[in-house]
Amino acid sequence: MGQFANARHLLRARDWLVVLEPAASEAARIAALTHDCERAFPGGPRWSADDEPDDRVYRDMHARRSADIAAAWLREQGADDLLVGRVHGLVLDHEWGGSAEADLVQAADSLSFLEVQGDLFAEWVAEGRCSPQRAIEQFRWMHDRIRVDRARPIASSLLATVEKELLP
Repeated sequence: MGQFANARHLLRARDWLVVLEPAASEAARIAALTHDCERAFPGGPRWSADDEPDDRVYRDMHARRSADIAAAWLREQGADDLLVGRVHGLVLDHEWGGSAEADLVQAADSLSFLEVQGDLFAEWVAEGRCSPQRAIEQFRWMHDRIRVDRARPIASSLLATVEKELLP
């Protein structure tokens, strides 16, 4: 996948997955590492700070494209069909969750977002690409969507830090 500006987010999502579930499956770990991989390839769906945080059309297109790219890459690596299918399903569900394992990937994604994306949104605020309030809306949505109880206190702490940094 080469050099990828969002690599830290993906690595931290995998790290948070293992914090939440030390025995996380290989499929869940790979899904956490690849859940946003489509953003490394041109031609994907566009999202901007002006879009609603829960834009279902964008998020579903993003998840589908990431799932398809991750599955194709795994097949190229010789992964078995079961692993490919499980990763595909988890990446496909990473925005909304739905199963215990998908909920873990979603929570890990949210925790990583809350932890590492503050600088990006602070840059967007400084450039006038979005208001501080709009940036906070995105972080609150990522916080509020978490379905894994044990992730919520961590998310609340991370959100409080981001709010202090972004709100005047």
